[in-house]
Amino acid sequence: MSLYEDAVRVLTSWNATSDAAEGNRKRTLDLLADGPVAMTRAHRAGHVTASALIVDDAGRVLLCLHGRLGLWMQVGGHCEAGDPDLASAALREATEESGIDALILDPEPIDIDIHEVRCGAADGAPAEPSVHYDVRFLLRAPAGSVERISDESADLAWFAVDDLPSPLAAGVVQQIGPARARLG
Repeated sequence: MSLYEDAVRVLTSWNATSDAAEGNRKRTLDLLADGPVAMTRAHRAGHVTASALIVDDAGRVLLCLHGRLGLWMQVGGHCEAGDPDLASAALREATEESGIDALILDPEPIDIDIHEVRCGAADGAPAEPSVHYDVRFLLRAPAGSVERISDESADLAWFAVDDLPSPLAAGVVQQIGPARARLG
């Protein structure tokens, strides 16, 4: 199964965690009607991305201060041709951006957010307006994990969910409730 086929399968069968997520699920499936190109930056009108909210045993969330945007957010980003599925894309991105090995993946999405961005093409072309259809997953950090800042982040830090940093990217808070519900 291709990454594109997996995205269609996952989003067709996923029970959304909120009314907003349900609307975004339907909009993302509409985007995917354009075919596999909707998984890539080449689809300039918008493309599917994968991100992850990383939590630890204390219930804290790991957020990165995005180097270009200057906002605190979950880790994640563009899908790559070698990603076998959406969940693996989120895990790869989270591992790269957090520096934490052996993250534990929950393969069912917790949220979908659609937001405008400026991102460059895979060939390094200048950033242009686009839309990310961001499918979000939950990852658990193993006990004793130590994060390492990547080239994409200005900072990484753990936060209690009732004491989140500022400036916070839109859409971060909406995934905390579904993550906590999944954790039990």
